[in-house]
Amino acid sequence: MFLAEVSGNVGSIAYGLAAIGPGIGVGIIFGQGVQAIARQPELTNVIRQNMLLGFALTEALALIGFVVPFVHS
Repeated sequence: MFLAEVSGNVGSIAYGLAAIGPGIGVGIIFGQGVQAIARQPELTNVIRQNMLLGFALTEALALIGFVVPFVHS
């Protein structure tokens, strides 16, 4: 029986997998934000503010996912 050997930079594969979640999250945030603005245009400023806050927090997860695999190696 042969064991598979992984060589090279596995951190880049880990980041690729870690970027999937925040990518989906950003799509959901802006998609739902556009729907909310279409339903209640008078709350555009509040909805936009919440969208940008959610975007910033979601992208922070992507940056953490980028840094962690390289710190552990």
